[in-house]
Amino acid sequence: MPNTVISRDMLYFLELLRKNNNREWFADHKLEFRQQEAAAKDFYGALIEKMKVHDPIEKLKLFRIYRDVRFSYDKTPYQGHFAGSFSRAVAARRGGYYLRIKPGASFIAAGFWGPEKDDLFRIRRELEQDPEAFIAVIESPALREVWGSLQGEALKTAPKGFDKDHPHIGLIRQKQFIFKRSFTDEQVLSSGFMDDVNNSFKAIRPYFDLMSEILTIDSNGQLLNSKKT
Repeated sequence: MPNTVISRDMLYFLELLRKNNNREWFADHKLEFRQQEAAAKDFYGALIEKMKVHDPIEKLKLFRIYRDVRFSYDKTPYQGHFAGSFSRAVAARRGGYYLRIKPGASFIAAGFWGPEKDDLFRIRRELEQDPEAFIAVIESPALREVWGSLQGEALKTAPKGFDKDHPHIGLIRQKQFIFKRSFTDEQVLSSGFMDDVNNSFKAIRPYFDLMSEILTIDSNGQLLNSKKT
């Protein structure tokens, strides 16, 4: 049977790791880590099967527990969470999903974390010339009820070539176009957590459909040869 529930033991282990984030402690608890890592993989694997019912998912990437500390001020060697991203199948389907399990700080996210240069310009040009459809989608009651408002890093000034006085310059300045939803530990531990995550991802689909159209079809209705983000 697939694992469809996050256990209290998993959150307890991650909390202990947060308090003992060093190689000696981790070596002494390697077996416990392997057990919880296997449970996390099982959970993410079961979730992806639910997601495939409403959106073809190409692959799941589970992030390693080991941190790259070479260029970081924070030299703690391990992540205090389990995390994974889900990629949509074929280039015409844009956007991605993310789930992080961390005591006191679990969340899901969906959208566009790092659009490559051409895609970012294409999005901004669409927002400059014809923002109505985009605004209608991100402000729809159905989406806002689940996800709230659009989030992400933004430039402090107008991008080069764009009018700083444009009525929607706030959207044009965005560098990321993401939505995020947080969960309490009790929500994460509940029997309905996986369904809640899956239904949240399903609710973002109108946004993905619109962005896929923007990023794959030009103003003349011709397919673009842009990369996935």
